Amino acid sequence: MKVMTIYAHPADTITNCGGTLALHAKRGDEVVALILTHGGRLHPNKYAEEWRKDNPDESLLHAGLEEIALNKRRELERAAQTIGISKLILLDYDDNYSVVNEEIVDRIAEEVSKERPDIVICDFPMNTAFHNPHTIATQMAFAGLSKVSLFLKNLDGQAEYQVKQIFLTSLPVSPIDGLSLYGMRNDVFIDISSVVGEKIKAMDEFKSQGYSGLFARKLLESYNGEYGRAAGVNFAEGFYRVYNETHSHLPLTEAAQKSDLLMRHLSYSTMSIREMFPLT
Repeated sequence: MKVMTIYAHPADTITNCGGTLALHAKRGDEVVALILTHGGRLHPNKYAEEWRKDNPDESLLHAGLEEIALNKRRELERAAQTIGISKLILLDYDDNYSVVNEEIVDRIAEEVSKERPDIVICDFPMNTAFHNPHTIATQMAFAGLSKVSLFLKNLDGQAEYQVKQIFLTSLPVSPIDGLSLYGMRNDVFIDISSVVGEKIKAMDEFKSQGYSGLFARKLLESYNGEYGRAAGVNFAEGFYRVYNETHSHLPLTEAAQKSDLLMRHLSYSTMSIREMFPLT
């Protein structure tokens, strides 16, 4: 199976679904990350911290966009190696877009046509009335996936293709919340407890945007810990399925069969991130 992520910025793939990708890589699946922008303008934390010092490092103080973007690329390359991402496709567009860019849509369609992934993962698109680069990135991803499904080989030089499933991340909604939100909720949780070490190590690479060290551990504890609580495991990543699925029988997962609601508090609390992965 081939899994492709489509995200706006270099770190998004790791923070949103790095644990899930690590599990797929360990299983032998091919994992491809398509990153739309260089991310140089977003989260310039290392440089902002330097500006606030009394005696700042001049090399950081006067770093240009090309240097900042190159550093983020190197961070992503190291993180991808830790997770097991087999291929990075970096489109390197500027990250200052505010609307859908048709050229980026075409590039997405082109790369999906070449890679032909079974599964695509991207951000959940929030309300478009509020500007959000992640939402626009997903709008472009959807447009690209639609475009590639309409390709004709005799007209476009490549055949049509449709991914089998799309999973969306970054929707902070638990199952019970879905009752008051007309069914909108994460309906798939992946237990990443066995690979939290890989995810933390990968996040530790993103020092330039302040994602390393305590931030990485706090994110795992709070964000993935809360998803884990909903899933009845230590740490999880949550997903929203786009397409309905067809089964030969009513599905019941192995995790659901083993679940003991009155004992979940024990299985949920067996791992301590800061004890297992202390700062060095």
